[in-house]
This record gives sequence, C-alpha cells and structure tokens, in this order.
Amino acid sequence: MTLPHQHNACTPARFYNCTLSLLHYTPSMHEPLRTPSAPQTRLHPGQYRFTPFARFPHRFSARFCTTPVSPRTRSVHTSVSSNIAQLHPKNCLGVRQFAETMMCTTLYDSASSFLHQHFLDVCVSEEFLSLRTDELLELVGCDELNIKAEEQVFEAVLAWVHHARDVRESLLPELLSKIRLPLCRPQFLSDRVQTDELVRCCHKCRDLVDEAKDFHLMPERRPHLPAFKTRQRCCTTITGLIYAVGGLNSSGDSLNVVEVFDPIGNFWERCQPMRTARSRVGVAVVNGLLYAIGGYDGQSRLSTVEVYNPETDSWTRVSSMNSQRSAMGTVVVDGHIYVCGGYDGKSSLNSVESYSPETDRWTVVTEMSASRSAAGVTVFDGRIFVSGGHDGLQIFNTVESYNHHTNRWHPAAPMMNKRCRHGAAALGSSMFVVGGYDGSGFLSGAEVFVSATGQWSELPAMNTRRSRVSLVATSGRLYAVGGYDGQSNLGSVETYNPDTGRWTFMTPMLCHEGGVGVGCIPLQPA
Repeated sequence: MTLPHQHNACTPARFYNCTLSLLHYTPSMHEPLRTPSAPQTRLHPGQYRFTPFARFPHRFSARFCTTPVSPRTRSVHTSVSSNIAQLHPKNCLGVRQFAETMMCTTLYDSASSFLHQHFLDVCVSEEFLSLRTDELLELVGCDELNIKAEEQVFEAVLAWVHHARDVRESLLPELLSKIRLPLCRPQFLSDRVQTDELVRCCHKCRDLVDEAKDFHLMPERRPHLPAFKTRQRCCTTITGLIYAVGGLNSSGDSLNVVEVFDPIGNFWERCQPMRTARSRVGVAVVNGLLYAIGGYDGQSRLSTVEVYNPETDSWTRVSSMNSQRSAMGTVVVDGHIYVCGGYDGKSSLNSVESYSPETDRWTVVTEMSASRSAAGVTVFDGRIFVSGGHDGLQIFNTVESYNHHTNRWHPAAPMMNKRCRHGAAALGSSMFVVGGYDGSGFLSGAEVFVSATGQWSELPAMNTRRSRVSLVATSGRLYAVGGYDGQSNLGSVETYNPDTGRWTFMTPMLCHEGGVGVGCIPLQPA
C-alpha cells in the first residue's frame, strides 16, 4: 500500500493510525513480526519515504503541523494507547523520536520510560548504534538508566563508537565525560578502560581515567568532582514490591509480622515473619535483600539486625549495630546502609553508623549536629538528608545533609513546618516529607523540596492524619503506609501521583496497624 502525500488527509491522527499500528510483535515479544501487508507499506509525504519501521527526522514534523488536528484527537489517543504495549528494545528509540516529532507527550514518556528500564537490551540494538551524537550524549547523561554497574554504560558507548569508528573516534572524550567513571570498580578502570586502544591514544580520555582513579586513591579530592559523576543511577519508573516490616497491632504491641504489597495488582500478601518482634524499626534494601535494623520489641531497644531474602522467603541474622536504637532513619548510599539518630531508651541520639554488607561490619561515622529521634531520612542528590525529628525537649524544622565522601554534615534549607515521626522520600528531582507530629497535633500536610530552587513548598495534604508514617517511592509515585491519627494505629495506605497532585487510597495492610518500617525491592522489567 502506498500513501501519497495529501496535505489535508495526512494529519497526525491518520499518520499515527497508518504507521504505529503497523508495529506487530510475537506473543513472546522477542522478535518483530512484519505482517504480510507491512513489507509493501510505505509513506510518501513529499520527497520523504519511510517504511513502517523507520526512524523519523525532526524536520519531518513541519509537514504535519499546519492542519488543525482537533477532530482527530480521539484517534490519536486510541492509536497511541494500543501501541505503547508494543514497545520493544529494537523499536523504542524510533518510536520515541517519532513521538517527539509529532509532539505526543504520552507516547514519548512511555517510550522514554521503556528505554530507561530496558537500557541493557536497547544498547545492543541497531537503533542504538545508529543514534546521533546528541541523542547518545543525552541518554548517557540520564540518571534513570536501569543498570547494575556503570561499567555497562562504558561498554555501550564503546560499542557505539566502534560501529563507525572513523567518524566517531574523535567524539570519545565528550562521551567519556558523561560516563560516571568514578563509580566503576578500580580493577575495571585499570584492566579495561585504561588499556582500551582508543582511550590510550587520547590524552583527554586518559585525564578522565586518572580523575576516576584519584577518586579511589585520594578521597580528599572527591568534593571537587562534579556531583553527577558520583551519583548512582536509579530508574524510578521501575515498579517495586513494598514490604511492611514489624510495627504495631491495634493494642500497641510490637510485631514480627511482614507483608508485601504489589502496587500494580493493589494487594498485600504475608511473608515469612522476622525472628524478633520490632516496632519503629529501620528498614533498608541492598542488592535485592531486605534488612530489618534495631527497633523496639516491647521491652527494650534493639541493636540486632536480620536480613530477608525474598527468593527463599527466609530471614538470617547479621552483625548487630554498635548502639541500641529505635525510631532512627535508615538509608542506603553506594551499597552501604546508614542509620541516623534514634532513641536508645534513655535519650535521643545524634550518632550515625554505616554498615557494609560485604564485610558484615558496622562503623561509626561523623555524628549529626543535633540529636534527632523520629526524624525523616532520605537520600537526595547523592547525599543523606535528615529532616525534623525531636531531641526529647523540642521538635525541629531544621534539616542537615551528609556527604559520605567527605564524612561531613552541612545545614540545609529548613522545612516550612516543624515535624517528627514523619515520612520522607525522594522522587526524581524532588524530596518529600509527609505527615508527622508538630507538638500540638497530628499532621496530614506534605512539603516538597526542589533542588533547582533550593526551597520547600506545600503539597496537597493526605486524606488522613498520619504520625509514625512510612513513605516510599516507586514507579513514579509516593506511598504513605500506616501511621497513627491521634486516636488509633492505622493500617491504611494512600498513594500520591505528582502528575495529578492527588492522594488516593490503596488496599490497606492485612496484618499491621501502623508503626511499620518500609522497604521497596525493585522488580526487573520483563
């Protein structure tokens, strides 16, 4: 079938329906399947000719922007929705460029999300090897790439360069500057990067390798590196399973119960319980394992730690912390667990400990400027942010951040409202705090800190007042789990969609009544 160029007929809606609907895949989604009619199909707008599987240049959009498209809007939405499900590592780059050309935000965002989630499959495709330089620079600089190690980005870039070495070799220094070489293992830097023929022949590339090696050899120079070079990539659009650990029952007793929530199916299931009952417990996820740290067993504060393996549905004890503590903040940075502050049964703490899963050892690091129990703690822009909390005498609105490279704490912009026992989480370029207690009432309000402005602003309040609430981010949304509303412990859950600015109730927990610790284990895309 040939589609001649007819100015009035070739609207964006018809273009979608004629082109995107030609993408068909086998049920296994492993290989593209061209239907009998597809090989004969061509688009002939003016002098341009495109097959159903072609990529579209940016200048192509001008030919489809002069005719009003309102009557075709529904057709566009129908076509886009039906073809989002047909995204594949071999076509997502082309679909994304086409969506950008046609100014279709929904399809562009979906293709981008698919690209980031499946980067390791996309980077071996013909489309990836055919990317323009500016497109590759944008992709390699993205925080959202779903990778296991930065070494994989280096290999992808090298493959792209070697695909057309004669014209691309000179571009390697600029590309290498976008790769986060300091995050590569020292052995990889020495044995692979430094010995690569193209790297050895370019002094700018060698300088970048030396910079990365200095990161490992001379920690005092780390603060001088651009922040992005030491920021771990994290694909926030990947859905994770949310684990609710320990907490309280309706009578206020500490629990050893664990359950897991599927955000897509909107249901909870019970898991193997912990060996020890723990409320106000710290929870962290490292390499797909869930750590339950410290807490309160109903009689005393705990220093013990146990780790859950979802593959075996079993718990194992690991080394205990140096201090007993509950109501502390727990986060993960560069594969290490950090616990900040808390309460030891006598007083609020300003001490901080770091745990290495590789060595199974806890190490005391620089203490915070203030003692903080029930503070909100999250990782944002590569640093640990501790917000609010209390010291037994007063509740804070102050915030401080920790640079693990320099082992130093620095003051940060204070929240608009003082609060303790609140939830904190980061999502994209924003940091959120929700709920808590301000000394006079239980809170439903929320605030957001945006790095670009360096300021806090108010968000729509939750549907329920929640103190002792846990907050977690997954698949582009926030989940507020459990809490206490001033009268009773809560098993309810609500989610915040940043795109709509709305909080929505989800299925409540099965076995918990608030005070839970929460961790999220990402699911790898199929």
